[in-house]
Amino acid sequence: MRRASTYPDPAVLLPLTPAVFHILLALADQDRHGYAIILDISERTGGVLRLGTGTLYTAISRLLEQGLIEEPDERPAADEDDERRRYYRLTPFGREVANAEARRLAALVRMARSRGITGAAAEARAR
Repeated sequence: MRRASTYPDPAVLLPLTPAVFHILLALADQDRHGYAIILDISERTGGVLRLGTGTLYTAISRLLEQGLIEEPDERPAADEDDERRRYYRLTPFGREVANAEARRLAALVRMARSRGITGAAAEARAR
């Protein structure tokens, strides 16, 4: 597994794909198993982004290799756990990368707004 020291600057991994960024967001507040990640993303995006299991586990494999997430040793209480589930946790380096991506996206939004692109026209057409 690659460690954070392999990537001294989190920006080396940017830009993240939307799927990867949402996986990191899903793990930002608690450990989750794969299906819980899928549900969190779907709920948080109002169903706009729905990850398939193939996409999820391909991304998880890459995130584990890059040291952005890890499998914790701790497990939920036995009455809340299923031994077949694998749980994932955001690493400190993964949090740094997610923060760097959030800053990158915020800068893009600021640039768009400075050019008069606010999303308001698209929102008005959608209504």
